[in-house]
Amino acid sequence: MIRKPLSTPTSPWIYRLQSILIIPFILQIIGAVGLVGYLSYQNGQKAVNDLANQLMTRTSSKVNQQLDSYLSTPHKISQINADAIRLGLLDVNNGQNPTFEQRKAVGKYFWHQMQAYDMSYIWLSLPTGESIGSGRYDGKTIVYDDIKSLSLSLPKNVTSYLTDNQGNPMQAISNATWDTLNEVSYQQPIKAGKPTWNRIYTYYDPNLPPYIAASAGRPVYDNNNTLIGVTGSDIHLLKLSEYLNKLDITRTGQIFIVERNGMLIANSGNKKPFVIANNQINRLQAVNSDNTKIQSIAKQIKQKFGSFEKISNIQKLQLQLQKDLDYVHITPWRDEYGLDWLVVVSVPETTFMEQIHQNTRTTILLCFGALAVATVIGIYTSRWIMQPLLRLNGASKAIASGDLNQTIQDINIYEFNTLAQSFNNMAGQLRNSFSELEATNEQLEQRVEERTAELKHALIELQQTQAQMLQGEKMSSLGQLVAGVAHEINNPVSFIFGNLTHVQEYTKNLLEFIHLYQQEYPEPVAKIVERSEEIDLEFLQEDLPKVLSSMKIGAERIREIVLSLRNFSRMDEADIKPVNIHEGIDSTLLILQHRLKSQIVRVSGEKEFSRPEIQVIKDYQSLPEVQCYAGQLNQVFMNILANAIDALETRSIKLTEKKLEQHPNKITISTSCLDKQWIQVAIIDNGTGIPKNVQKNIFNPFFTTKPVGKGTGMGLSISYKIITEKHHGKLECFSEEGTGTEFVILIPITQRLS
Repeated sequence: MIRKPLSTPTSPWIYRLQSILIIPFILQIIGAVGLVGYLSYQNGQKAVNDLANQLMTRTSSKVNQQLDSYLSTPHKISQINADAIRLGLLDVNNGQNPTFEQRKAVGKYFWHQMQAYDMSYIWLSLPTGESIGSGRYDGKTIVYDDIKSLSLSLPKNVTSYLTDNQGNPMQAISNATWDTLNEVSYQQPIKAGKPTWNRIYTYYDPNLPPYIAASAGRPVYDNNNTLIGVTGSDIHLLKLSEYLNKLDITRTGQIFIVERNGMLIANSGNKKPFVIANNQINRLQAVNSDNTKIQSIAKQIKQKFGSFEKISNIQKLQLQLQKDLDYVHITPWRDEYGLDWLVVVSVPETTFMEQIHQNTRTTILLCFGALAVATVIGIYTSRWIMQPLLRLNGASKAIASGDLNQTIQDINIYEFNTLAQSFNNMAGQLRNSFSELEATNEQLEQRVEERTAELKHALIELQQTQAQMLQGEKMSSLGQLVAGVAHEINNPVSFIFGNLTHVQEYTKNLLEFIHLYQQEYPEPVAKIVERSEEIDLEFLQEDLPKVLSSMKIGAERIREIVLSLRNFSRMDEADIKPVNIHEGIDSTLLILQHRLKSQIVRVSGEKEFSRPEIQVIKDYQSLPEVQCYAGQLNQVFMNILANAIDALETRSIKLTEKKLEQHPNKITISTSCLDKQWIQVAIIDNGTGIPKNVQKNIFNPFFTTKPVGKGTGMGLSISYKIITEKHHGKLECFSEEGTGTEFVILIPITQRLS
């Protein structure tokens, strides 16, 4: 049979192989060059952003740590002095006109404190208008101030003394008039009733350095809650600017600290956060700073947020300042005594990008060089490949025309040589095609059967997963319900509990008033006697305080229950975090408290029996906080304890009352720390136990020995997955039929990251 030669293709889109080999290769190189250059720039930009954020975050952290450390000292000194006065270590005659010697002793004590602490002023003001203080007005020399009351009608009641090297006042160097009682530093702590920052104030003397200080005050009361005085400490804020100038970032960036009203506290650079005019220090708003960069940053921040007061969390910005782009990091800083500042760190992009741009240009030049070399090599390679392909082309045309005996000589390229052998074996391969197709059909049928079995297995797993998801959704809904109920109950209970103290105080006052009335008017009119007998006034006076005390105990009990409900639900703790295991167990026990008490249990429809109280024995050892999913772990405790209660109810049905009295129902919970890595929780009951043939299946999904409607069989299965998969721990069961059951939970203290 003569075969017809193949017809020549008529498509207009026909290209030479040499062009197909070269052009896509060149296009790939060009694309790679462009992509590498683009990615190089983008990665450099990303690296700059990451580096800038890391630098500013680290700098903000350093500044916050300095503020925490530096500004906590005044309150610590005030607390030390207040404790010394209350304990009688400093004698100020209970704040009532102490003698000069007593004031001198206090001033000497303050002088020694100034030696130990870098403070501007340490002082004590008394209700009589007297005050004692010790300070460094020039930053070096420590002086002693003695302020007498203005009520003494003195022309000048403030005397400042130079001191010897023991702190004793020597030479009087100045006199002035000062009204201590009307000062904010005296009034503010008394009004607040607690330690507080009083104010930030300035003082200017041409002969002394500029003085900007923050004043901290603390009221001091005796055992009868009578005011003894106000003790306080002042600290120099300009030293914060000195600290900011020492940070590495200040060589290229800016750091400043600003109050919520926009007033500068401190800033880096040579410009000061204040100006001196008319022999007075005027603090500057950040938007009016002499430092043009700080001024520009502050204006843009204020324009973006409206005011500094609206910034409640960390902000990371990129601001265009003149021709440069700056990275700006804003961190709120607060302390417990009322300060609320913002720490602003700025770094220009040019600090990081110059080297990045140079590296990008170098990368692009290298890529273009590689393109030129690759193009030359591509042209040479394509010509080398084309020669054997032409020989293969001639041989394939001969085979297509029916000459199956056509053979091709060996080619010096391995792949083409293999192709030539393939052409030579083509006829034999065609004859074997049908047998191979038949074998393929058999393999396909076998694969279909295997796939069907896999799908059946997957369907079973899907059903189990759906059941687990349903159980998890139920527990989540329960947690939401419990958390919601606890939240709703907490508000009215807190209101009742908070007002009971006032009610008790009011009742006590009323009863004391009645008693006083009875003492002063022992013979009341007949109508009052008749009414007092009608309401049984004597019993009411005796019983009313007891009723209020009982109400307070009840309110405290409700608060404990609400707290346990909230701890059990853990709705705000979906992630892993350190948790007190004992709190979770106690919360679960409180949820199950109604089942632990003695109660009437219904069995088999109408039959009832009295089940005595279940004793819970806690054997807690000291445990560290454990990293876990708190809500899920509470679910495990709930499942195991509920099963233990069920087992004890079954035991109570089988035993007589006498045996139950001799061997009462008990649940023992013990915790221990096995080593530095693991903790153990064991829950033991003396119930009916679990048969051997059942123990091996208790952690399997849908396996249950309970009647229909009493359980799904998913509780222990889900508990097992929570412990083993979620917490990488172990859940084991040890039981002997007729004796009891022990569940042992092993959990690592620290969870490894998956």
